[in-house]
Amino acid sequence: MDLQSSSHDLVFETLADRWDEAVPLGNGEVGVLVWQRDSALRFSLDRVDLWDLRPMPNFVGQKNVYQWIRKQWDHHTYDSVQRAFDDPYNLYPAPSKIPAGALEFDVSDWGAVDSVRLLLKNALCKVWWKDGKTLETFVHASEPYGWFRIRGVDTLSAQLMPPAYRPEDGNTDDGISHSGLELKTLGYEQGTVDTQGRTIIYRQEGWQGFRYAIAVSWKSVEDGVEGLWSVMSNYRGGDVDSIARRVEDRLQREGFDRAAGIHQRWWDSFWACSSIQLPDTLLEKQWYLEQYKFGSTARADLPPISLQAIWTADNGKLPPWKGDFHHDLNTQLSYWPAYSGNHLAEEAGFTDWLWLHKEVFERYARDFFGAEGLNVPGVTTLDGEPMGGWIQYSGSPTVGAWLSQHFYWRWRYTRDRDFLAQRAYPWLAETCLFLEQVSEVGEDGIRRLPLSSSPEIFDNRREAWFPTMTNYDLGLVRFAYAKAAELARELGREEEAMRWDSLESQWGDYAVDENGLMFAATKPYDESHRHFSHQMAFHPLGLLDVSQSDSIRNLLETTVNTLERVGPSLWTGYSYSWMGGVCARLKDGDRAARYLRDFAQCFCLKNSFHVNGDQSRSGKSDLTYRPFTLEGNMAFAASLQEMLLQSHSGVVEIFPAVPTAWKDVSFHTLRAEGAFLISARMQQGQVVNVEITSITGGLLRLRNPFDGPMTLRDVEAGAGEVWELPTEAGETLTVSL
Repeated sequence: MDLQSSSHDLVFETLADRWDEAVPLGNGEVGVLVWQRDSALRFSLDRVDLWDLRPMPNFVGQKNVYQWIRKQWDHHTYDSVQRAFDDPYNLYPAPSKIPAGALEFDVSDWGAVDSVRLLLKNALCKVWWKDGKTLETFVHASEPYGWFRIRGVDTLSAQLMPPAYRPEDGNTDDGISHSGLELKTLGYEQGTVDTQGRTIIYRQEGWQGFRYAIAVSWKSVEDGVEGLWSVMSNYRGGDVDSIARRVEDRLQREGFDRAAGIHQRWWDSFWACSSIQLPDTLLEKQWYLEQYKFGSTARADLPPISLQAIWTADNGKLPPWKGDFHHDLNTQLSYWPAYSGNHLAEEAGFTDWLWLHKEVFERYARDFFGAEGLNVPGVTTLDGEPMGGWIQYSGSPTVGAWLSQHFYWRWRYTRDRDFLAQRAYPWLAETCLFLEQVSEVGEDGIRRLPLSSSPEIFDNRREAWFPTMTNYDLGLVRFAYAKAAELARELGREEEAMRWDSLESQWGDYAVDENGLMFAATKPYDESHRHFSHQMAFHPLGLLDVSQSDSIRNLLETTVNTLERVGPSLWTGYSYSWMGGVCARLKDGDRAARYLRDFAQCFCLKNSFHVNGDQSRSGKSDLTYRPFTLEGNMAFAASLQEMLLQSHSGVVEIFPAVPTAWKDVSFHTLRAEGAFLISARMQQGQVVNVEITSITGGLLRLRNPFDGPMTLRDVEAGAGEVWELPTEAGETLTVSL
């Protein structure tokens, strides 16, 4: 492997001294955080399927919970709901994601570190010590193994450090990372650590027969030591018992350099999918760091990105919010950049996982809501089972509708007709059936949900259930029905399309006042809040768009102006990432860039991890805590892509929201809806080249981004006018000054 440094790399003078500032490496299955604890070089190890999956007892055997909640709401006995379905999430330590353990090397006599670098192109961390020693380490891109090579040493002192499951282990959390209960509350017997020469094995048993193991082995080479580690579990039949043999065999058979070559080829392919060049070096670097994290955490055939993915907290406690799958924003935002970023291969892990657990979601719809079709719990385990929490959001009836957008997007960005027929439309159809059955038609003829919510207005109080439809729920309901009708027509199912159209028409209008979109008819947008749930119909759903009419444009501009006027006192980092995309949809590149710069500068640690609170203490938010989650990082990348390319309205727009100061900008093979790969270049403030490749064929609707009339395939369009051109699969169209 040739090491390829770039201006986007993370570079430090020392190793981090805490886990959440460590150098992250991963492949979606296993991950490692590289840092230094006291005098030890520490690898905090993790694996995606390390979970305590004991069921949340308040969900076992419960029926028609939604109707019961409605009765408690009606009778003003809502405290019984909080006791039954809110409190247990905090009371019980499990279900929860759990950490694997750590690998430590004694470097007490190595002297001072000279430099640390995360080389993004190689997905490799290198550390230089001042006395000449070096460490190179990577997580193999496609195998559950981590490699390390230390040059300048003859021997190695290493040990595996189990997580703090023992009752005598204390709390190592600093109190600001929003961690959960101590690991010892899980009640595990401490696992065993065995040393066999240059191989160390740690075996741990969890809840009800769940087991995992870590093995590390190393060997001497000409100029130092090469080593290999792995984490394996028996989840879904994984072979834990053979881990030591497999690690030793691979270490001897493959070696660092050969493994690095295979690893590099995967990352070369990943980086070739898309690229950008911006005059704003801060935003450009942050975008590449987010792409790197996405490539490190997302894979097909693996569970999706959870709150911390494969970088679970290494602090003796359960991770923030149990490291679970929050589907009221977090998983959705984590996959936003995959589509226009042209990383559909990695995105498949999300929609595949949702489809894998479709029967779980159908059972949940029957048990919790008493309805057919499907809905997804707002907070789930690795197996898709409900975990509870604030029930307005963990038990929201529109979670499946928001997740349906990812099925819809996958179809729109790939035009994979098998996926359309076998996954996208069936998911949407079952979601719409559920919404029909769980809703009611009032005396006014308007269909509504019996109880509606808007994350997370009024927290988990009784008032958080609205008796009228929130704009959040209404936007998601309308999206599901509109897209179900669209996909039914694409499949030639006109009667089904008409049925979905008819049902959509039964729902009411969005709640609006002089300040724009409201939370609900009884609640204006009059308080700062991190979740822009009230404007979902605008972004990300695209049901309302500035291209539709002057009145809608005015409504949306007023809504965003109100967001700014009320202020960001209770925003988190993802709010700034999201606001970047909102402003890009307004075609306001200056505002979009400003919010994205605020995110990168104020809400990220030095290793680029999004930590929710304002770390700059500069007034960007009153929240200054630092729980690490990934959705803010991924939403940043998606919002920056929205500045460069948009296609949600059915028209491809190139450089729709570029700041006025950006004169030289380009991007390569971003992806538009309709399955078009697009590259474009702007020089001195003028678009000079556009290239479009049609992957599957179909109608291209492209707004002319040049300053004057241009001709594309003998069709002239003035500046801002739209070409409508049929394309063949594999065809490339180019227009240049």
